[in-house]
Amino acid sequence: MADRRTLLKGMAAVALLPTRGWAAAGSPEWVAAAKRPDGSHALYGIAASGELVFQVALPGRGHAAAAHPHRADAVAFARRPGTFGIVLDCRSGDIIRRLTPPEDRQFNGHGAFSADGRWLYTSEVVAEGSAGRVGLWDVTANYARAGEWDSHGIGPHELRLLPNGGVVVANGGIETDPSDRTPLNLDRMRPNLAVLDAEGALVSTRALPDGLSQNSIRHLALLPNGVAFAMQWQGDPADPVPLLGLALGRADLATCALPDSEARSMQGYAGSIAASDGMIAVTSPRGGVAVIFDQDGTYRATLRRADLCGAAPARDAAFTLTDGGGAIWAAGPEGLRLRARHDLAWDNHLVRIAA
Repeated sequence: MADRRTLLKGMAAVALLPTRGWAAAGSPEWVAAAKRPDGSHALYGIAASGELVFQVALPGRGHAAAAHPHRADAVAFARRPGTFGIVLDCRSGDIIRRLTPPEDRQFNGHGAFSADGRWLYTSEVVAEGSAGRVGLWDVTANYARAGEWDSHGIGPHELRLLPNGGVVVANGGIETDPSDRTPLNLDRMRPNLAVLDAEGALVSTRALPDGLSQNSIRHLALLPNGVAFAMQWQGDPADPVPLLGLALGRADLATCALPDSEARSMQGYAGSIAASDGMIAVTSPRGGVAVIFDQDGTYRATLRRADLCGAAPARDAAFTLTDGGGAIWAAGPEGLRLRARHDLAWDNHLVRIAA
C-alpha cells in the first residue's frame, strides 16, 4: 500500500497533467505581446507558419511572457516597472488570475516556469533602491504567492530556468526611480550574473570587469555549456562596446567583440537574445539590426531590418525574429525570410513554447 509521501507525489503529478494543453490553443510555436492599430495591447499565439492562432487582450503594454510547459497558460508581464502579471488561459482567453507583487515590490517584465510547471518565478525589485528579488508563485494553488528569494543584485531583468532546476538572473545593476524609471546610479552601477540553486541559495555571482561596469546585463539565452547574455550600454554613447557576453562553465564572464562598424550599428543597445543551432542572435531595435554569432562568440553576420527586436529559436531556421512593423521573419546567417506580416507592432520579446 502506497505511503503518504508517495500518494501526495501522485496527487501533485495529476494536478500538473496537461489537461489544458497547448494543442487546444491552436498549437502555437511562440507567444508575443503586440500593440493593435487602435492602440490597445494583446498577447498573441503564433504558429510555425507565422499565422496567429489566438489573441488575448491585455490591460496595458506587455513586455515578455512566460509559457507553462504543459498547460495552455501564459503569464503576460507589464513593461517594467509594472504591477501586473496576467495569467491567461490561452484556449479561451479567460483571465485565470491577476498577479500583483507584494507592497513595495514591482515586476520587472520577465518570468519563467519550473520544468514541471509547479512554480512560476518572477523578476522583481524592491521599489525603493531596486534591490532584486525572485518571486515564487505556486501554480497548483491558483498561482498563490509562496515567497521570494534574493537575486543578489540590483535591478534584475530576465531570469531563466537552468537544466538542474536552478535559476540564472540578469542583475542589470541600475537603480531606478520607482515612479518614472530615471536611473539613479549610473556612475556606480555593478551588474552581475547570479546563479541560484533550486532552493534559492546563491551558487555564484559573476560581474563584468571595471571598464564595462556600465554595461547593464539584461537578457539571457541558455547554451549547452553555459549562458549567453545581452547588454545595454549606459556609458558614453560614442564608445563601441561589446553587447554580447558569455558565462561558460565556471570561467569569468567573457565579452564578444564586433568590428567597430557593426558594433556602432547596434547603438549600444541589445533588445533581445536567442540561442539555436550552434548560434546566438542579438537584436538591436535602435540600430535596426540582428547580429549573428557562433556560440563561441565569433561574429558571423549582420541582418538589417527596421525595429527588429523579438528573437527565439525556430524549427525550420536558426531563429524567428519579429519587428515593430508587424513582420515575423525566419532568420539565419544567410539572411531574412518573411513568414508573415500582421497589422500589429510587436513588442520586445518572442517566447518559444517548450517542445
